[in-house]
Amino acid sequence: MGSVFSCCESCKNCLQGRRSQSYEPLLLENEREAVADLLQFLENRMTTNFFSGSPLSALTTLSFSDNVDLQRSAALAFAEITEKEIRPVDRETLDPILFLLSSHDTEVQRAASAALGNLAVNTDNKLLIVKLGGLEPLIRQMLSPNIEVQCNAVGCVTNLATHDDNKTKIAKSGALGPLTRLAKSKDMRVQRNATGALLNMTHSDDNRQQLVNAGAIPVLVSLLNSTDTDVQYYCTTALSNIAVDGANRKKLAQSEPKLVTSLVQLMDSQSLKVQCQAALALRNLASDEKYQLEIVKANGLEPLLRLLQSTYLPLILSSAACVRNVSIHPQNESPIIESGFLQPLINLLSFKDNEEVQCHAISTLRNLAASSEKNKLAIVKAGAVQSIKELVLEVPMNVQSEMTACIAVLALSDELKGQLLEMGICEVLIPLTNSPSSEVQGNSAAALGNLSSRDGRSATDDYPAFNDVWDKPDGGMHRYLHRFLSSPDTTFQHIAVWTIMQLLESGDPQLMSNIRNSNLLLPMVRELAASRSVTPASSVGGTPHSHRSQSRSYQETETGDGQSEIQLLARKILDFVDSDELVVPASSTPSHVQPGSSVGQDSHVSGREHEELRRSLRDAFSSGSHGYP
Repeated sequence: MGSVFSCCESCKNCLQGRRSQSYEPLLLENEREAVADLLQFLENRMTTNFFSGSPLSALTTLSFSDNVDLQRSAALAFAEITEKEIRPVDRETLDPILFLLSSHDTEVQRAASAALGNLAVNTDNKLLIVKLGGLEPLIRQMLSPNIEVQCNAVGCVTNLATHDDNKTKIAKSGALGPLTRLAKSKDMRVQRNATGALLNMTHSDDNRQQLVNAGAIPVLVSLLNSTDTDVQYYCTTALSNIAVDGANRKKLAQSEPKLVTSLVQLMDSQSLKVQCQAALALRNLASDEKYQLEIVKANGLEPLLRLLQSTYLPLILSSAACVRNVSIHPQNESPIIESGFLQPLINLLSFKDNEEVQCHAISTLRNLAASSEKNKLAIVKAGAVQSIKELVLEVPMNVQSEMTACIAVLALSDELKGQLLEMGICEVLIPLTNSPSSEVQGNSAAALGNLSSRDGRSATDDYPAFNDVWDKPDGGMHRYLHRFLSSPDTTFQHIAVWTIMQLLESGDPQLMSNIRNSNLLLPMVRELAASRSVTPASSVGGTPHSHRSQSRSYQETETGDGQSEIQLLARKILDFVDSDELVVPASSTPSHVQPGSSVGQDSHVSGREHEELRRSLRDAFSSGSHGYP
């Protein structure tokens, strides 16, 4: 807000001067008494309450006088009093100040708007000022040619706009146009107050739209290059809020070609708060594909990496959120990795001071792994899986969900399946299939399912890792599969029957024996094979799916056709285990299962149909990019 001048002595001098003037008799009797009383009160102002009783009565008399000199004295006194003491006031205090705002005298306007701006710091006063009609005279004063009047009036509106109940009223009052024009003022105080007011108006959808309609966008963008840190901060934050709306991002993309470059440059500002808001503005812009590419093209990765490695939490959080969105685009995956982000992101997985930072970091790693086998290998080589394994059982549930989703993506790699199994990742995934969170359960099961898939594996592959965890930890694969088979959720049933089929088709004698001899699994499989009822599909996240992928998620496959797939897979399992009641010796190699072949010639499902089922489930297990809305 504009500076409020100290004016007690000026007020006293003005009043004393009035008493010595030869035309003193022109004052009304009550005015003379008010002058005398006010002089006395000002002498004892440290112990006087000017907001009630005789002191307020004296000020009110002078305020409503037709004498401009007396109005000036009253306005100066109100400005001085409210600068020293801010408290909730009632209509009796505000009415004379609002009357003074309508004066044609510049000095009266200046002091009265200063007083009102001081009182508008108080929450109760903000509401009462607007209720009593304070916006209209303030808007008139914003149009004043006097810089001091402009500054104080805009500062007052800035304070009023911090209250949510006032924002819509201000937007509808006609104030946005003058505020937008004053944001271009050559006076830095006016510019600060005006951009601060515009920022305060960007916190709701309707007000943002009215602000855009008032022409604020080009003004805010141009002021990103201001030399004043406060103006930079207000404009960057306002644009960040405006960019929350997709329609506004489209307008920005069409009309502001230099926006991204300006924001990237501001990430190198000397001000930490400006750096932070620039990264957040880019984060919001990066909700759109165009901006995801443009940020990388504008050399935004280098400053983002620097902020990511900061020791200041707001910078870490804002840059991590931005990189997460930028990483959604497949073309950005390799540039991000090549710019050196992997190790800093992995280090942030253990950032226990802030759960949101951990979520951004692991989600970014997951996005980077989405499209490229090379990137998956690089992520594992950098130590991401080992870090996840050490942390996942202890981190908050939201982070667990992201971490298990990341493992599910990495487990899609045929080249990495064996390595992940050797690292003992099943030991942490299995307990998480019994998590209180259905998302964590589904993601963990999806990861196990992807690890069990035999696609791309040679006939010499075996599955000793699954045997090692068949009964432990927490009941092992055996109990996990039983829980999912017996779940009322078709999503979980689907995962379980598909995983069992993969384990059977692995050709591993011990796994085949474990499944065939299970008194927990086979009864449930038989029940699903005979079932014709359709149970509700889960609405949980379950296995993660890509925002950019066309592959189906479990939610999309688990409708009527999904239930049929579960039934067909269950029958396929029974065809397999019933085809030979003898347990296959551990040393033998099954001759009736070949990778890629259909199993059981008398199956209810043809080889082609079986491959289609397998492909639909594999797609469902697939994962891709998750951004930050």
